[in-house]
Amino acid sequence: MKSAALRQSLVAIAALVCTWNTAQADTKLRVGKAQPNQFAFVPADIGVETGIFKKHGLDVETTAFGGDAKMMQALTADGIDIALGGGPAFATIVKGAPMKAVAALANQPNTILMVVLKDGPIKSAADLKDKKVSVSTAGSLTYWLTMQLSRAQGWGTDGIKIVPLGAAGAQIAALKTHQVDGVTTDSVTVYKMVEEGSGRTLVKFGDSVKDFHVHVIYASNKLIQSNPDALKAFLAGWLETIRFMRDNKDKAIALAAKLTDTSPAVATFGYNDTMPIFSTTGHFEPKALDVLATSFVDTKLLPEKPDMSKLINEAYLPK
Repeated sequence: MKSAALRQSLVAIAALVCTWNTAQADTKLRVGKAQPNQFAFVPADIGVETGIFKKHGLDVETTAFGGDAKMMQALTADGIDIALGGGPAFATIVKGAPMKAVAALANQPNTILMVVLKDGPIKSAADLKDKKVSVSTAGSLTYWLTMQLSRAQGWGTDGIKIVPLGAAGAQIAALKTHQVDGVTTDSVTVYKMVEEGSGRTLVKFGDSVKDFHVHVIYASNKLIQSNPDALKAFLAGWLETIRFMRDNKDKAIALAAKLTDTSPAVATFGYNDTMPIFSTTGHFEPKALDVLATSFVDTKLLPEKPDMSKLINEAYLPK
């Protein structure tokens, strides 16, 4: 009797331990994405779908926003813990956003394209003088890239009339109703428009901008201070997801097509553009950081180049 009772007690204790460990393993993290269909942010959802983040003890919940500015407002209001955004969002740290850049997500801007109407009058970048091109928000990544295109054409910073319109859907609607002449946005949105026969890719920004961090992973100071282990687990899970996507192209494309509500063809274009620029280590490159610092002055986000070393923290990356 005593032996049976002891066995029952041990079974009960083991069950409690398993339950406790499971509860401890599922640390919830709220992850924001600056744009809903940006292929560079798809790994966050693929990591959830494949169970990679769960393997690292995380319950990841993703939320998409209509640009960096809205996402940073959510982070400041403690609505998200981690932000997947554009490199120019670094400037918001200088302005007081309670966060640090904790990993380089992607390098040259292959994920950002400009689309125009297929049968419209604009045939090359040279036709954009004094034309209206929409971007997500003022001072954003798409804003800076469009401004750089104007400068490259010899028109200064205002040769192209930049119009911030928020989410990609609103921008495409404005293009189709001739309120703007072009849209600078994520590659998935552009390829969908090309596939439906209404759009044509005019500019691939990755062709001209090389030393850059187009996308960055930011973490709130609150998360860094209160649960650094969860941040380490997220970054380890993120990099593992990138490896999974590299090693399983067909599976990654199928998942991306489902998650972004696109055709396999569009997802394939996104994969081919984006996989080569994903950082495999998360570490920042000095030249890319310097270009970013210069961009903050170009867009008048900041009066002078900041000390970028004070805005980053690589301590939570896998060793």
